[in-house]
Amino acid sequence: MTMAQLTGVLIGPVVTEKSTRLQDENKYTFRVALHANKTIVKQAVETLFDVKVEKVTVVRLPGKRKRFGPRMSKGPDKKKAIVTLRQGDRITVFEGV
Repeated sequence: MTMAQLTGVLIGPVVTEKSTRLQDENKYTFRVALHANKTIVKQAVETLFDVKVEKVTVVRLPGKRKRFGPRMSKGPDKKKAIVTLRQGDRITVFEGV
């Protein structure tokens, strides 16, 4: 894949208490595009951050349903990836977030 296609895969980091704790285990969490699969996420992280990825777990999150008066509405679906890096590799973008 080209560099432009790989940059469109990663939307941004997920910064929560759980994802911050996972960084101690060398795992980083990203929001990814809905069309992304494990192979594409692995290529994107290795290319953009110059690290070696050992494992990728992808989770699809359905949008929340809300009621607006008599109508039901649904938020957009989301997808996130938990990326495990090789021992010794780090992504410095997450430092101090």
